[in-house]
Amino acid sequence: MHILVTGGAGFIGGVTTEMLCSAGHSVTVLDDLSTGDRANLDARALFLEGDVGDAAFLDVLFAEHSIDAVVHFAGFIAAGESMRVPSHYLEVNTGRSLTLFAAMARHGVRKVVFSSSAGVYGEPHFTPMTETHPTVPTSVYGLSKLLVEQALVAIAAQGQLDFVALRYFNAAGGTQGHVECHQPESHLIPLALAAAAGHGPALLIFGTDYPTPDGTCIRDYVHVEDLARAHLLALSALDQGTTALVCNLGTGQGYSVTEVISTIERVTGRTVPAGVAPRRPGDPAELVAASDLAREVLGWVPERSSLEQLVTDAWDGYQTLHG
Repeated sequence: MHILVTGGAGFIGGVTTEMLCSAGHSVTVLDDLSTGDRANLDARALFLEGDVGDAAFLDVLFAEHSIDAVVHFAGFIAAGESMRVPSHYLEVNTGRSLTLFAAMARHGVRKVVFSSSAGVYGEPHFTPMTETHPTVPTSVYGLSKLLVEQALVAIAAQGQLDFVALRYFNAAGGTQGHVECHQPESHLIPLALAAAAGHGPALLIFGTDYPTPDGTCIRDYVHVEDLARAHLLALSALDQGTTALVCNLGTGQGYSVTEVISTIERVTGRTVPAGVAPRRPGDPAELVAASDLAREVLGWVPERSSLEQLVTDAWDGYQTLHG
């Protein structure tokens, strides 16, 4: 297949593009490089620098390239930032996604895999969280993803496209060629690694008074390779007749901020200097996935997502990048 990957210069998008190319697919990457990095681009893929919300640009792209399916990563990812600039997040994550889907419909491209988020759930009513859990986002970021999911359901109901929406829990880890590195960085593991290496400030722990065993947030971490592989399985499912699927990608095992820091210190042999800051608006106490549906329908199993493996791979990548 010829796959269009939006946001393919990002961390997960870059790993997925690499897997798609290695699997024999033709890949075109669309990225405006506002948050992506050219280092994540695979030389085997065609790269087009442009905005996924530019309808005229998309019309030219779809007219000139025979695209069979779209993997849609492009968007902003920081829940805390989304609370400060809510309109911007809704415009970029939701509005530009609708522009993309409309362009797909105009050019007869039916299949899309959407990069969604556990942020759609909000505060957990139960854990592990299944796909039937209420969706009441506590951040504008989560809302922006939920609105896209709802739009996909509505468009699919009219027979205009087929989709798989993958609700990631926390992406982490790394590969030989791809290191988690956002500008600005907001994710726990790369921030903690930078602090341990002495390349960044002391880690800030946002809240130690959550209703969890040690008072810090609990998250379900998934290796970027496992996430990327899920996108290939989703494309295969769409090719075999799936029309509408929403599923979680997680391990069912949560780790607190304190546990992550302890694992980083053990793997690196270094201390993570840390301080405490107030809770960030929109951060739920605990997010842990039930991923039975992804296993049953897609055949997806997280193979590299133990916390020890995640941290080891992230640290190896960090050292390669920073020396």
